[in-house]
Amino acid sequence: MPQTVDKSMLIGQLLALDPNLAVILMRAGMHCIGCPSSQAESLEEAAMVHGLDADMLVQQINDFLAQN
Repeated sequence: MPQTVDKSMLIGQLLALDPNLAVILMRAGMHCIGCPSSQAESLEEAAMVHGLDADMLVQQINDFLAQN
């Protein structure tokens, strides 16, 4: 069964799950994902800071994970 993510997951958890998710996050405008403090932020918190829709990011990430 493919792994799925939700918006409560930490950025660090997402990148540990699949480092390729960095591309999706960076394309969305999250260019600071390598910063130590961002690793402890939830996807929802990071999306809010960047003015992004967390649910849209979750969908994009889960679509990507389902293909791999």
